[in-house]
Amino acid sequence: MKKKLLVTDIPDSQYEGKRVFVRVDFNVPVNGGKITEDYRIRRTIPTIDYLTRCGARVILASHMGRPKGRRIERLSMAPVAARLNEFLGTKIHFPGAVVGRKVNNTSKRLKNGEVMLLENLRYHSEEQENDADFSKKLASLADIYVNEAFGTSHRAHASTYGMTAHFDKKLAGLMVGNEMKFLSRLIRRPKKPYVVIVGGMKIKDKIGALKNIIKKADKVLIGGGVAYTFLAAQGVNVGKCSVEREMLYWAREALDTYKEKILLPVDHVMAESAGGKKTLAVTGAEILDDMTAFDIGPKTVEKFTSHIKGEGTVFWNGPMGFFEVDDFSNGTSAIARSFALATWRGATTVLGGGDSVASLKKSGVKFSEATHVSTGGGACFEFLGGSDLPGISVLSDS
Repeated sequence: MKKKLLVTDIPDSQYEGKRVFVRVDFNVPVNGGKITEDYRIRRTIPTIDYLTRCGARVILASHMGRPKGRRIERLSMAPVAARLNEFLGTKIHFPGAVVGRKVNNTSKRLKNGEVMLLENLRYHSEEQENDADFSKKLASLADIYVNEAFGTSHRAHASTYGMTAHFDKKLAGLMVGNEMKFLSRLIRRPKKPYVVIVGGMKIKDKIGALKNIIKKADKVLIGGGVAYTFLAAQGVNVGKCSVEREMLYWAREALDTYKEKILLPVDHVMAESAGGKKTLAVTGAEILDDMTAFDIGPKTVEKFTSHIKGEGTVFWNGPMGFFEVDDFSNGTSAIARSFALATWRGATTVLGGGDSVASLKKSGVKFSEATHVSTGGGACFEFLGGSDLPGISVLSDS
């Protein structure tokens, strides 16, 4: 993908008095009206600060959750407006809507350096439908467009794709630029040895990237739900674990072609259900017929962590098990600690967003203990797979 024009690549004076629409990804976890993790918000602050210092009138827009075109109060952006107010130290204008007279009037009344946050974009089904009229209404609010939402850039929605047709200047935010820089290195020239850790649930969601990554990687450590399709492809009994039958042929082919690279679990933490009494299998990859594996076992932890060293590059996407439950979090926590130690010892470490971010936090590892933490799980993998991300491809070339 061609290098894109960043917000800092045009003269500061071009922002003064201009309304700048910034598509952000503030899809953060909220519990009881309180934000429980604000990493995605914090990552956008440098871009927002830069624009306001240049005298821009900033309009922020994001989705939250999946309201499917309905107004659901627990998915309101109001808590985000409050958190932004804390970070920026200034009042955030929050009209409580996405389009309409109130939004238009607030937009026109913005003064230089002021910020407005729109309500949840997905309160309107037209957002995900990339509706032309809705796109035009969003575009009418501003003079310049900025994409600072890497995590949603793999979706051709109205706010990431459709509305950009109405702008001459379509720029990448500082965070999006940083994402592209780090992930491009993994595609072109990862520092060797290159160790890839893959977890999570579905191969189908990751196959494009896996095909490319396996070729370049020196070792690929596979855990989580993804591992059981690979184990089934080897003829191993996987009990009640979920297997993607349509992916068995590809998994078998990958294991035959890259048998020296791919490492799979050799033991598991099993239970009848996620809330059931756990049983630890300390030897062998077989899983009992009436059991499901919810975490990698201690021998697998030892095997995997022996390859995560303080040299080369380590890329991690996806937890090793059902880490949300303490009984099944050991494997993911062990990988997280080894990942952090590799950073301190000099490796370039990249975390692939999504559940990986939550698992890192639960493990007590700080985001600063990674070289780069991506804000986009699906977007990150599609980018590494060589796919054009619609929300990035439409931006102005540098």
